[in-house]
Amino acid sequence: MTYFSDIAGRTVIITGGTSGIGEDVVRGFAANDARVAFIGRQQEAGDALVAELAPKALFVRCDLLDLVALRAAFETIKAKLGPASVLVNNAANDQRHNFEDVTPEEFERMMGVNFRHVFFACQIVLPQMRELGGGSIINMSSGAWVGGVSGLETYSAAKAAIVGLTNSLARSVGRDRIRVNALVPGMIFTERQRRLWFKDESLIAAGLARQCIPEEVTGADCAQAALFLASDSSRMITKQFLMVNGGLR
Repeated sequence: MTYFSDIAGRTVIITGGTSGIGEDVVRGFAANDARVAFIGRQQEAGDALVAELAPKALFVRCDLLDLVALRAAFETIKAKLGPASVLVNNAANDQRHNFEDVTPEEFERMMGVNFRHVFFACQIVLPQMRELGGGSIINMSSGAWVGGVSGLETYSAAKAAIVGLTNSLARSVGRDRIRVNALVPGMIFTERQRRLWFKDESLIAAGLARQCIPEEVTGADCAQAALFLASDSSRMITKQFLMVNGGLR
């Protein structure tokens, strides 16, 4: 993992850090000696990761659909680790649906799980970053909305909205030296992806064949990109979305 010395000692908040890409992002910032706090619902997984990374990580259990609890989680982190200079909005759920069967209730839940908490986490963290004189917000989008994936209409809509939010917010807070960028992962075959959607290895092979670089993109690759966007090495990069997808077409 690349080491960015300026990240050391900074407070970093990561949503959805107990598994998948988020877990790799937590590990990446811990390896860079940041004060890492990650938020999620899986207490057992969160406790296990904290034990592994101790004393570099703090887990705060929170249902991201509960905005009162989300605000309280950010306040808890600030009290224990200090104001956040980096926020990685990673939590998401790529549940598949038959478009014609999606109910208004399912739509609202998917927007909540994939977009609503991103919007309000950005809102909550801004005062902390202004207190520090700047910061970096990294919003995790998805290549699903770029290429178009059947069955992911609600997820794709939310992930596209994240890019729109990123662009507008970057314009609003740039004078506060707060940068806002989006990361756009390609096909990342996490344990969950393999268990639910890519049980057949031939599907993975077909996906890799669509990339310029025919190797699996990993959560660690996304973590490397997040570290760069969090570091002062990218101090003049804002209002961008960075695709980490091996040149997927």
